[in-house]
Amino acid sequence: MSTPPPLAGGAQGPDALGPLLATALDALRSGAAARRGPLPAGGPEAVAARVRAATEPILPEHGTGPDTALRTLVHTLAAGAADPADPLCAAHLHCPPLAVAAAADLAASALNPSMDSWDQAPAATELEALVTRALAAEIHPAGDALVTTGGTEANQLALLLAREARATRGPVRLLVGANAHHSLTRAAWLLGLPEPVVVPAPAGTLDPAALDDALTALGGPPGTFLVAATAGTTDAGLIDPLDEIADLCAAHGARLHVDAAYGGGLLFSATRRTHLHGLDRADTVTLDLHKLGWQPAAAGLLAVRDPHDLHALDHRADYLNADDDTDAGLPDLLGRSLRTTRRPDILKIAVTLKALGRTGLGELVDHVCDQAHAFAALVDAHPAFELYDTPAISTVLFRPTDATDDHIADLRRRLLTDGTAVLGRADLDGRRWLKATLLNPHTRPGDLAALLKLADEPHTAPTTGAAPHHHVEGTSPR
Repeated sequence: MSTPPPLAGGAQGPDALGPLLATALDALRSGAAARRGPLPAGGPEAVAARVRAATEPILPEHGTGPDTALRTLVHTLAAGAADPADPLCAAHLHCPPLAVAAAADLAASALNPSMDSWDQAPAATELEALVTRALAAEIHPAGDALVTTGGTEANQLALLLAREARATRGPVRLLVGANAHHSLTRAAWLLGLPEPVVVPAPAGTLDPAALDDALTALGGPPGTFLVAATAGTTDAGLIDPLDEIADLCAAHGARLHVDAAYGGGLLFSATRRTHLHGLDRADTVTLDLHKLGWQPAAAGLLAVRDPHDLHALDHRADYLNADDDTDAGLPDLLGRSLRTTRRPDILKIAVTLKALGRTGLGELVDHVCDQAHAFAALVDAHPAFELYDTPAISTVLFRPTDATDDHIADLRRRLLTDGTAVLGRADLDGRRWLKATLLNPHTRPGDLAALLKLADEPHTAPTTGAAPHHHVEGTSPR
């Protein structure tokens, strides 16, 4: 057998990684230059063709060697990426990660701790315990939090804990607003719970009067119902009236979960955290720092008011948490997740918290929220566009005046095909809207003007092949 390839860990790992990192960074740079914008031009067929040409055969009989493979595939991925670091890539809750967080993520990959037993992750175990408790304390001073892959897993865990918290272990009935994230309904299905009751949200937020009516009509003993409110809706970034909803839950003996995957980042802001008034009254809260936390995915958490609720996840596997090992003081990690093997995603979060502090993160949150208000003002002042509403967080909904829904959908797809801008879409109040989700703290006023100009320009670029990327005066060079 020939000499095995070098490993990333150990004392020699950094020496092996050094030249490979240089290759990867060069490929990221050349790939971004080849893309020339927020999205690759040409649409799905053109992108797929370029990927196939660069990578086939996927499993060659003899390998190309690490440098060629890394250079080719990283360049191809970067050239074909939707890049959230581009100011004109603003469709989704898909943040550009901070460089320091990505560097920490590299270290986590090189060390490769597995967060399912202490003997696989000694330092990471303690780091996770410290950071999760500190983040939970932002909501519940005596609470705790679990690391998840994101909002979807956190919402699923919240439903599971609600089900297990019932003394009778009977079914829990979920009540969600019509504005709630789809993962809540899906979680109820996965857990075999009854079909959720959907409460109207006529103004984009859950209607407390309608919730009161629904809880009254359903009846049932305390603990029968779980109400899921939202702090930062996917479509418009709206925040439900949390305090009123918490009052109703207390009156009806219902458990309260708040999906704050988007809006939870406001906790870092000294001025905007007041938008989350009432969040501390929730039994469980979903957080997601690969949104308003600028982390590489994944970086989700589920915060719980009562740490005893987490005992429902306790599980035994002798090879991971034998009773005598636990009694001897080895921390038990198996009840900290529904997953077994999992990455130390807490490292990048911990590094970011230490590097920026509350003030630094709060400034980033305030900056992107201010950007959203600035963009909304541009839209509102433009005679060719209509603004949905003043942004609640950093999402702006707008549409060309008098445009049809089909025209708006076609406009968005044409921008995607040209690779010039990435805008989302949302159907609210019976109409379709373009959606700009501003999460890039490096976006400048000229970029916002460019985004609006592209949405207003007649379509002239070809829809296949290497469409040109337009540079608008005043925008950041890309």
